[in-house]
Amino acid sequence: MTGAQQYFFYFIIYSFLGWVLEGTYNLYSNGSFRKEGFMKGPFKPMYGFAPLFLLLARDLALPLPVFLLLALIIPSAVEFISGWLLKTLFHRQWWDYSGLRYHLQGHICLRFSLYWWVLCIACIYGIQPLMEFLYQRVEPLWELLLPPVAFFFTADLLWTSWTRRRGGKKLELGES
Repeated sequence: MTGAQQYFFYFIIYSFLGWVLEGTYNLYSNGSFRKEGFMKGPFKPMYGFAPLFLLLARDLALPLPVFLLLALIIPSAVEFISGWLLKTLFHRQWWDYSGLRYHLQGHICLRFSLYWWVLCIACIYGIQPLMEFLYQRVEPLWELLLPPVAFFFTADLLWTSWTRRRGGKKLELGES
């Protein structure tokens, strides 16, 4: 059975890997690793939440076709809800797919949903076994690191939220 401490480990690692993935994609497409995200630190929480929800679904021992469908729906739902919340709360859109076909309010589109689907399948069946192995090896160290990591993540989230709320109510499109 997986505990909250272990799930938080996965959340932090996947949020960090999401930051690396987006930075790498931005380096390839725009020539710069730095791509502004919502949080100031090296975390992209969407990339942390989607795998956690999929791990919970995996633990339900659903039939493979149902799980594969959820691997398409869950990351798209996380991305849509995240985009909608960020736009609603901070009056800014950090990504915009409205120039692509089959999009929904610019927050998600079919093309990137298919990318996330492949990435999630690779994550659950390829990366997650490595994450479980890694967690077993670092669990005693993680028990010591968890409080400062949780503090850093929470401080980043609160500081970013506060500064972005103070930044004005003007709707603007973030870097794409």
